[in-house]
Parts: sequence; C-alpha cells; structure tokens
Amino acid sequence: MPSFPRAARDAVRDTTLRANLRHATHTIRDKRAVAVAELDDWAALREAGRQIKDHTLRHLDRYLEQLEASVTAAGGTVHWAVDAEEANRIVADLVKATGETEVVKVKSMATQEIGLNEALADAGIHAYETDLAELIVQLGKDRPSHILVPAIHRNRDEIRDIFAREMSAWGRPAPEDLTDAPAALAEAARLHLREKFLRAKVGVSGANFMVAETGTLVVLESEGNGRMCLTLPETLISVVGIEKIVPTWRDLEVFLQTLPRSSTAERMNPYTSMWTGITDEDGPRSFHLVLIDNGRTDTLADEVGRQALRCIRCSACLNICPVYERAGGHAYGSVYPGPIGAILSPQLRGTGSEIDASLPYASSLCGACYDVCPVAIDIPEVLVHLRERVVEGGPVTRGGTKTVIRPARGHAAERAAMRAARWASTHPGVLRAGQRLASRTRRLHPRTLPGPGKAWTATRDLPPMPPEPFRDWWQRTNGGKDGLR
Repeated sequence: MPSFPRAARDAVRDTTLRANLRHATHTIRDKRAVAVAELDDWAALREAGRQIKDHTLRHLDRYLEQLEASVTAAGGTVHWAVDAEEANRIVADLVKATGETEVVKVKSMATQEIGLNEALADAGIHAYETDLAELIVQLGKDRPSHILVPAIHRNRDEIRDIFAREMSAWGRPAPEDLTDAPAALAEAARLHLREKFLRAKVGVSGANFMVAETGTLVVLESEGNGRMCLTLPETLISVVGIEKIVPTWRDLEVFLQTLPRSSTAERMNPYTSMWTGITDEDGPRSFHLVLIDNGRTDTLADEVGRQALRCIRCSACLNICPVYERAGGHAYGSVYPGPIGAILSPQLRGTGSEIDASLPYASSLCGACYDVCPVAIDIPEVLVHLRERVVEGGPVTRGGTKTVIRPARGHAAERAAMRAARWASTHPGVLRAGQRLASRTRRLHPRTLPGPGKAWTATRDLPPMPPEPFRDWWQRTNGGKDGLR
C-alpha cells in the first residue's frame, strides 16, 4: 500500500465514492445522535465502559487464564496464537481435521486482520462470507472500507451488477430480472446463502465480547446470518483478539447499551447470540476458541497507546470523521480504517512501512472522534503520541523481537523548524524583530511553501500575515482599550 496521502489523493477524486460516503456517514451519524440523546445517563455509561476496559487490560493475564478455564470446563478447546501465521495454521488444521473443504463465516474483523480467507484458500479450503456487506466485498473481489458497513463505498447499482456477474461462480446465481431495489438485492443474497448454511459443516466466527467468568462468547449482528453460522455447523471455530474479554456477565450490561446505539443507532441489537462451550443435541458438537495476540501485547505495553485496545468496533469515529468521509476506508491500507485504524494499525503492525508511518497523520485532530467514542478513547492524544514515535524513531518491540525504527524521512525540515521556533520563543527580542519583519514584508510572501513545506499548501493557501504583530497592536492601543472605543 502507498502512504495515506497518496492513497487519499486518488480517493478524493472519485466523485461517486465521495457521494456514497457522505450519504451513508451522515445518515448513520444523525441517527446515532438521536439514539444517544435518549439516555440521560449516557456519560455515566461511557465512563463505566472506559473503566471496565481499563481494569480488564491491567489484569489481562488473569482474565485470559480464567477464560481458558471456563471455556475448557464447558467442553470447548482454547488455542493460543502469537501472530497471524500461527492463527491461520491453527484454523486450517482444525478444518482439515474435519475432512471438510468449505466453511461459512460470520463477520470477524480479526480473521480479516490475519488474512484467514487467503490462508484457507492456499490450504484448499473455501471460506464463504455470510454478512451481506461482506458478501458484496467478497463477490466484488474488493476490500472492506468500513468497520460496520464494509461495502459502504458501493451503491445499489454497483451491488446489483456484482451479484448478476459473480454469484453464479460462487453458488446459486442471481435472478435474471434482478433490480437494484434493496428488497430484491437482499432476497438474492438470502437465496444464495441459504444453500451454504444448510450444507456447511464448519463455521468460523469472531466475537464482540468474551466473558471470563463463564466462558461465554457474544456476537452482535443485524441480519441473522450469525445465528445460522453459530448453530447449524457441526464444528464452530471462533477467532478473537485477546482484548475482547470482559470480566463478568454483568459487565455486558454496559456494552449491550452503548454498542448498538453507537453503531447502528438502535436501542437494542436485532440479533445478540451467546454461546458457552458445547451442549448435547443443541448447536455445534465441537467448539474451538483461537485467541490472537498479533501485536496486542506490545500495544498493551504502551501507556498512552494501549487505550486503543478499549475499542468495541462501533465505527462511530468513522462516521463523524471529516477525513474518512472524504478519503474512504481503502486509503488506510488496513482492515481497521478511520480514526481508530490510524492509531490501532501502526501499533499492531509497527511504523516501519510507508503506510503505517503515515497513518498517525491521517487526521485533522479536530477531536470529534473522541467526543463520540463510547469507551472514551482519546484518539487525538494517541495520534500525537504516534507522530512523535514516527518522527523520532528508536527501538520498538514487535512479537517479542526488538527492532530499531529509523526516523521518518521528510521530517528533517520539520524538526529544524520546531527547534528554531523553540529558540525564538525563548528569546523575546529575536521573536519581536522577526514578527515585525514578517509583517513589513507581507506583500512579498508567497501563497504556497517551497520544498518539503509544499505538502502543507498543496490544497490550501498560507494564511495572510497581519499588518502588525499583536504585541505592537496591544502597545499602540493601550492594552486594547483604545481599540474598543
């Protein structure tokens, strides 16, 4: 992937993409605002969610061991994966042990993060997405661009064309008279997926939450496809990041209120599925839980950056972000787009690549993402923290291995400018003389910056210099009093 600025530059030129994003994000954000305003105790719920998550992260080792014991006692098997490669190998081996070559999936960002579909394909196993938006992405040979609505960048005409062109290669074809009416598209997907649900012997899921005290996993979804994936197959494999854990069943009370309102603007999620191990003559006969680290432990070690692990994947920050609205999710080069992706991906993957080094700068730092976050992640604070890491470089630990990240290229002029500004700010005489000189020569100032600075003025003009410095104005007007007459 190219850096975010280069990818975003191409995205903002796509007028169809921008229209799709604007319509979708504004619709969701407006509905969310109404749903949240209904609760007088929203601020208290938000704070409770923050405290539960922070407490859990501080004692993550203890709760993970408790979860393993609870799942095992309920008849399940727990597997630990340090990285994506190990997780993919575990899942592929589990599927091969059943003798099956097909799996159905309920939406899981963790499996997208590790590239499970591609790994299974290499092992001769076909993975079928069953969430409607994920189905659109898979059939269109596309990539997700949103946490909640992965196909948000597609409109109805595009979806109809994808279904008509691709469904027959994956199973039941789309109706010949398929239109772009939402009901017609949903029915085509329903008929296409139903045969897969009834045939599949192995299901793969993620989880929104895992309850340590009972070993219960929880999936929230809006279509019912999750219920089909979780109950019909004989073998269920759940792939979940280690940060998705909560200590007790009662803790779910908070998140089952905040997550639906923040994501789909609903008071209660349409389908909330919970399962604990296996039960005779009910649901899958075999249950496996694959717990993924994949950079999470390293993120946990960062006192500022670890708050990104609070995320409950509601997507509220994406829908409010002015940058995401214009650039879309693909520009972030990760399964986690938007503001949360800008702080999570560089921590999970490191800042050594061009795309990851650029993500902390994919923000205006307006703070809207923090205002809407239901677990109070201070995304602007983490963005600034990661920018410092990118500029300064230095030793970092990824997967237990220490590496040295070189200072990012292109920041030498910025560092020199900051050092000059610091020196001038500590020498009032120099600062005053510089301000007066800048004001007197303002007619000669260019509207754009040369060299490395031109990135700042590629899409904006430099602000005009005032006729005189504020200090001089203040003295001339007797402390501002004369100017108020």
